[in-house]
Amino acid sequence: MISCWSAKGGSGTTVVAVALAVLCGRKSEHGAVLVDLGGDGPTVFGVPEPDGPGLSDWLVASDAVRSSALSRLEHQVGNDVYLIPRGRRALAGEARASQCIERMTADERPIIVDVGRITNRDEPADMVRRRFVEEATASLLVTRPCFIALRRALSLPVRPTGLVLVEEEGRALGPTDVEDVLGVPVVARVAIDASVARAVDAGLLASRLPTPLGRSLRDVA
Repeated sequence: MISCWSAKGGSGTTVVAVALAVLCGRKSEHGAVLVDLGGDGPTVFGVPEPDGPGLSDWLVASDAVRSSALSRLEHQVGNDVYLIPRGRRALAGEARASQCIERMTADERPIIVDVGRITNRDEPADMVRRRFVEEATASLLVTRPCFIALRRALSLPVRPTGLVLVEEEGRALGPTDVEDVLGVPVVARVAIDASVARAVDAGLLASRLPTPLGRSLRDVA
């Protein structure tokens, strides 16, 4: 299970998570699953918002609703990719989040989690998001080489296992600077590319993954 998260909004976490799910789905004979805690997964996949319950609904359900019910939340959004939507309720249920993670890590398919933004708050939603970062097999911080984003990342109670650096022209900080600040290796460098924005706007990111984006993330998937 790979969790993708950010310390600052607008870092491109959902795009990276969706692209990883597509790449993992192509490589796995059983496909891959994107777990959407951020809520933007359907939009980036170019599909309507799924009807029915999602993960947030399962997290606050009674213990009579077992983890086996998670498979019934899945929606196929591509030939090799399934989506577990965020759901209609506020995120809560930290204890059940651990049950969810335990089942997902035992799944034979790659599980990509779009965690969203991590904060220092101790509200129920923040605790759930942090649990998905802390207990993931791999935890990827998606960040731009921005001083504000790096400072926020350093202040958080969770640490990534790797960095996905979203690069843009004109920044003073480079990959080595970011690694030195956070003490974590850059495992992928994703250049801001107009073809990615066009694919997202057209709802085609999953079906026609832009080559530069796929090439940047193929060693992570």
